Amino acid sequence: MATDRLIVVTGATGRQGGATARRLLAAGTPVRALVRDTAAPPARALATAGAELVRGDLDDPPSLPAALEGAAGLFAVPPAAYGPDGTGVEQEFARGRALVDAAAAAGVRHVVFTGIASTPGRLAGSEGKARIEDHLRERIRSATVLRPVRFMSNYLGTMPVAFDGIAGGVHRHIFTPDDPVQIIAVEDIAEFAALAFEQPDRFAGRTLELAGDALTPAEAAAAISKATGVAVLYEQLTHAEAAALGPDISPGPPALGSRSALARGHRSAARHPPPGCVRSRTG
Repeated sequence: MATDRLIVVTGATGRQGGATARRLLAAGTPVRALVRDTAAPPARALATAGAELVRGDLDDPPSLPAALEGAAGLFAVPPAAYGPDGTGVEQEFARGRALVDAAAAAGVRHVVFTGIASTPGRLAGSEGKARIEDHLRERIRSATVLRPVRFMSNYLGTMPVAFDGIAGGVHRHIFTPDDPVQIIAVEDIAEFAALAFEQPDRFAGRTLELAGDALTPAEAAAAISKATGVAVLYEQLTHAEAAALGPDISPGPPALGSRSALARGHRSAARHPPPGCVRSRTG
C-alpha cells in the first residue's frame, strides 16, 4: 500500500499505538501497523479493522525500510528497554535512532513521537526518550512531540507487588494518598496524534505536554468504586516494596512518597497548570 495519507504506527498492539491506529482507521486514514508477529491476536484484530500489517522489529534495523516505504507519516511509540538494572537507556536510544533514521531515509514527511511528561526531577525512562527527541529534530524536518502523563489504563495493570494496578480491591502505588496525580486516557493521546497528522503544518516543531485529569489516588479509587460498583481502596507502598521496584521508580526509602522524583513530578505537573491542560512549545 502506498498513498500520500498512509501512516505507519509502531507499538500498534500496545496502548498508545493501538489507540492511535484505531482512531486513524475510524477517520478513514490508511494505517500500516508495524508488528513483530503478524499472527498475534492483537495484530489480527487490527487487520480486521482495516490496517495493513507489516513485520518489523526495532532491534532489527534492516526490517524497517520496507515497513516505511511509501508512508506519509509515522507514529512512533517510545521503544522502551528494561534490564536488571532498570531502564536500558542505550538500547532504547538505539531503537529510536534506528526508527528515525529509517523514516528519514524513506522520506516520511511527518513524525509524531510520544515521549514522557516533563517533571522537575528525573523521571524513569526520560533520558532515552529525550535523546530520541533530539535525534528526531535533527533528522526529520516536520515532527511533533507528545509528552503524556501517566495513563488512566495503568489502573488495569498488575505487577508482582500489585504496583499500579488493582488487586483484591486495592490500588497500590508510591504516591501519597492526598497529592494530585495527573493522568490521561490513551484515546486522548490518539486524538492529538490524529490532529497532528491532519494539520502537520500547524503542529510541526511543536511539543505538547498532555494531561486529562488530576485526582489524588484516594479520589481516583473512590471514582472507580462509584463507576464499577466495586469497592476499591488506595494503599501506599511501604518503603521496602518501593525499594524493590528499583531506583528508576523509587530512589530509596528517604525519597519515598511525596518526595520521590516520580511523585514530586506528578504533583508539580498536576498543579501547574490545572487538569485538562495542553501545554505547547516549539523547538
